[in-house]
Amino acid sequence: MIYHLFEFLKDADIPGQRLFTYLSFRAMFASAVSILISLILGKRIIRWLQKRQIGEEIRDLGLEGQLQKKGTPTMGGIIILLSVIISVLLFADLTNIYIILLLISTVWLGLLGFADDYIKVFRHNKDGLSEKGKLIAQIMLGLSIALTVCFSDQIVVREEVRTETASAAGTVAEAGKAAVAGTGSDGKPAGHDVVKSTKTTIPFVKDHEFDYKWLSPFKGAMGWYCKWAIYVAMIVLVITACSNGTNLTDGMDGLATGTSAIVGVVLGIFAYLSGNIINADYLNIMYIPGTGEIAVFMAAFVGALIGFLWHNSYPAQVFMGDTGSLAIGGIIGVCAILIRKELLLPVLCGIFLVESLSVLMQRFWFKYTRKKYGTGKRIFRMAPLHHHFQKENIPAAIKWPARAIPEAKIVVRFWIVGILLAVFTIALLKVR
Repeated sequence: MIYHLFEFLKDADIPGQRLFTYLSFRAMFASAVSILISLILGKRIIRWLQKRQIGEEIRDLGLEGQLQKKGTPTMGGIIILLSVIISVLLFADLTNIYIILLLISTVWLGLLGFADDYIKVFRHNKDGLSEKGKLIAQIMLGLSIALTVCFSDQIVVREEVRTETASAAGTVAEAGKAAVAGTGSDGKPAGHDVVKSTKTTIPFVKDHEFDYKWLSPFKGAMGWYCKWAIYVAMIVLVITACSNGTNLTDGMDGLATGTSAIVGVVLGIFAYLSGNIINADYLNIMYIPGTGEIAVFMAAFVGALIGFLWHNSYPAQVFMGDTGSLAIGGIIGVCAILIRKELLLPVLCGIFLVESLSVLMQRFWFKYTRKKYGTGKRIFRMAPLHHHFQKENIPAAIKWPARAIPEAKIVVRFWIVGILLAVFTIALLKVR
């Protein structure tokens, strides 16, 4: 709203008004405001949840300090969602298709998670929404995003981007204006074609590009339809997997919050680079007009998570619940899709991936060994993976570590691994 207000008053001579048209300035402001909202509003929401006795029902799993968390307010994801939405409404360009899709995803998955938490807390049904019901809702969102990406004329990529250097353009200012406008110094489009494309980013290849049409077994018209069908299926899979992966990671104080903030920073950097024609040309990555605005959203997202971490760090004053975890994962998945970086997620979101795989492996192996030997066996002492490090003296294929590790230390070590994965992901931009 502030952005649109200053755009409306752009002809008026108001000191400092141009600052709010700069992407970097708005991103920094969105982050700062989001942190403040999380800190100030979060405290009030936590008190309200405590008064209403909206606390977490803890099952005794034999984990150290677990029962002490009983009664801790849950549904704290509301703090994150409000912080993100308010900051984005204030500082982002609300006509931008990417911002619209991210806001819709945030609200959709936030409501889905809220419904799940509501059933658990108020109806005292520990199972919440059925897995099938949540999956259907996530797939519906994925399809909506996928169809918009496929058919919207506002979502395009510019192939064979070429920009002139500042010296050739005359001045740095001229080059900067050309970058914002997506044109060369002569006013002509600074690229070859603006097209609808199924291309995405992949490391270890010369041009860093992968086209989903390469997976199509057909040619001609059938191949055209097939490549878009494959792309749609991939979008649905990524959004659903990210949403559920974050949900599984949310099992320790600050674990999902801190890890997601690290991922959000990297995606915000990618969005800024992909939306700037000079940076995209220099790094030889795909230039996607309009995606720079996603940097404002991701700045607000990271700010909200940092503010929430103030309350959620060990020992947590509030849990995010499914209200937060489902939405956080969905935002990460949708953002990666929109900036064409979804194939980097297995590295960037390695924590979420391993957590999800640990659950799938544990279930499969336990069922398989129970059917074959009559007694189920475990790969991990407990799944998801973070709980494995809290247990000891439980028979499992993986026997390390010998002793249980304190929760706070596990969380910090997971953060460190997340930072290493983030740095490695960024470095992949230069690996060809």
